[in-house]
Amino acid sequence: MRVLLVEDDPSIAGALCEGLPRYGFSVDHVTTGAAALERFDGSELVLLDLGLPDADGIDICRRIRTTSDVPLIIITARSDEIERVVGLELGADDYVSKPFGLRELVARMRAVTRRGVPRSAESEAVAEPVGQRLGPLRIDRAARRAFVADAEVTLTPKEFDLLSLLAESPGVVLTREQLIASVWDSNWFGSTRTLDVHVGALRKKLVAAVEISTVRGVGFRLEPAGR
Repeated sequence: MRVLLVEDDPSIAGALCEGLPRYGFSVDHVTTGAAALERFDGSELVLLDLGLPDADGIDICRRIRTTSDVPLIIITARSDEIERVVGLELGADDYVSKPFGLRELVARMRAVTRRGVPRSAESEAVAEPVGQRLGPLRIDRAARRAFVADAEVTLTPKEFDLLSLLAESPGVVLTREQLIASVWDSNWFGSTRTLDVHVGALRKKLVAAVEISTVRGVGFRLEPAGR
């Protein structure tokens, strides 16, 4: 899915440009309202900051809505409820306040894009076989269930999220920072020992299906067992 990110804060833009592709989004980043108006055509979703250097995001939202019904989420540090209401009334599909976690944003992005899918298409999608297979392991992300040789493995919510993320890129090393930011939150301030505990639990539960290797000083890599 092609996403237009309109954000002038380099720290936020950098994190989203790095994080969103892991969830299947292709990010086109601009920093001004003028660039947004030039580039939104052809995008499948717009993430729009209100505090832009050359224009008010509310006005950019209004101008986009005069010609396009592309899903649009406002992201901003402003806490004024009136501006939130105005943005929604002008046609924004959702409103996310900074600071926010990447997983929260991705969930909202998927929610607003689903709203535009006809029910018939949704039914067809449900009828299609779902799940990723890695050897004897099958991950059904829609149902949040994991199976080894068709026997369901009981996982906690965080264990499932961690497994799902590692399995998105088999054989690829994901850093500790990437895993914590995605599974817990980009603003997580707890002990990183939490990650090790959850990896240990997954190893015990999935020992016959996958190997989760530790790359010292970097992070973890998941591969089918026996490779």
